[in-house]
Formats: sequence, C-alpha cells, structure tokens
Amino acid sequence: MDDNHLGEFLRARRARLRPQDVNMASHGVRRVAGLRREEVAVLAGINADYYTRLEQGRERHPSAQVLDALSRALLLDTDARDHLHRLAGVSPDGRRSLHTTEHVGPALRQLMDGYPHTPAFVMNRTLDILAANALADALYAPFAPADNLARMTFLDPAGRQFYRDWDRAAQAAVANLRQASGFDPENPRLRHLVADLTEHSAEFRRLWAQHTVRGKTQDAKQLLHPDVGPLSLTYQSFDVRDAPGQQLVIYHAEPGSPSAQALTLLGTLHAGEQRARSGSVGQ
Repeated sequence: MDDNHLGEFLRARRARLRPQDVNMASHGVRRVAGLRREEVAVLAGINADYYTRLEQGRERHPSAQVLDALSRALLLDTDARDHLHRLAGVSPDGRRSLHTTEHVGPALRQLMDGYPHTPAFVMNRTLDILAANALADALYAPFAPADNLARMTFLDPAGRQFYRDWDRAAQAAVANLRQASGFDPENPRLRHLVADLTEHSAEFRRLWAQHTVRGKTQDAKQLLHPDVGPLSLTYQSFDVRDAPGQQLVIYHAEPGSPSAQALTLLGTLHAGEQRARSGSVGQ
C-alpha cells in the first residue's frame, strides 16, 4: 500500500465529485474525472498550493480545522470525516487510537453463549472472526474456514451464493477495511490481508480504489444458507470497551418470521451434527 495514505484518500474522494455536486460552475475541458485541486481548495477556504502539497504527501500535518474544512468541501459523512482525521494523525475523539487485541475474554464468550437462538460473534477491525457462539458457527458453516469476513466474501466460492446481495456485502467489507486502515495503516495483518485480496480479486481492487469508508453498526442481511434456505436478518454491533478494536455482532430475525424458524432449524441441525461427531469420536 502507498504510504501517502492521506493524499491517496483526498485524491480518491476528490475524483468522486462533480462541480454540480457542490454547486460550482464547470469551466474548460476536464482531463480527469472529479473536481480540480483548485476547486477543492476554494471550497475548503485554504491555499491551493497547500492543498496540492497535502495530496502529494509533501505536507502531512494539517490542523483539525483544515481537516474539518476539507471534510465539508468533499461532502464526507461522519465515518469518512473521522477516517480523514485519523490518516492525518488527528484522532477525532482527541485520544490516540489503540491497537486491537486478539484475545476474547471469558465473560464475553459466556455472554455470546447466552444467546442460543441468535448468531453472535466477535471480530476485530480487520474483520477477523475471533470467537463465535454455536449458532454463528452454524450460520457460517458453508465457509471453509470461517475466519475473516472479507476473505470469505471475496475469495471463498461460497460467498457468491451465501450473500444474496453480494455487491452490497462486498462494498460493506471493503468500506470496513478502509476504516481499519485509518486506525492503523501499517498494521501487518491489514497489509497482508489487503495484499492478498488485491492479488486474487479484481472486484476488491476496484472497490478498494474508491476509498469508501464505513463502520459496522447496524444493517440488514439477505443470506442463503444451503441447509435452511433464505434468511432475512438484521444485525447490531457493539464496541467492546475493555478490548479496543473488537466488536460484538449480534444477528436477529423478526420473531415468528420464516427466518426465525429457519434459524431455529439451523440450530437444531448443528446441535445434531455436533452430537454425532462427539459420538463417533467416543466410539
């Protein structure tokens, strides 16, 4: 990955905007897509040469005020604004970002196991699944292994069938990884994962170049499980306060819905398989 993370992000987001998007008149022939550097500088109220130095990586320490102005000029949403601040070394909440831990505490594992009727798992910023309850194991059983949501989406053949809206799932995974890069661009795990996905997936390369940033909070999921059929689920994610970078993700089906019934069946099937394996091992 290019070490000019701030400039790369600014260029990508500038290329996504047209003059009409920001109520500016367009003058002359445009050789490349998006706004010109001078136009972004005008919108942000900063010197055009200074903005050019930011993009080129010759200036890497803009103030929080400049970053806020650029966020407004580039029409960044909250996730993208916070990402911009982190790339510039200015944490949006005023604290230094802490590296995530891979250890999932016993209390959190007990909490997940206390949700026998809904899938629950813990992941880190790079979308590695660190721990899961039994129903989450059953939900992700089509993947081998069920280790990282981005790898599962782009590189596992099961992903195309499992995610009924694969394009949406792919966009979300990439946007989540872009957010992770703002917390720790040089993270070895992130660099290795992005390099692997870039090498083996043209779709990932295209989406990664767009620099879309989004955190995982809540959303709907349309899934197709080979054992129980279609599943319409929603999820909520929660930050783990004593393990910065970890999130607890809990899936939910509308009570009494076909998806809720399918989850119950999936849990029953998975429990039966586990008992059968235990029995065969004990023989």
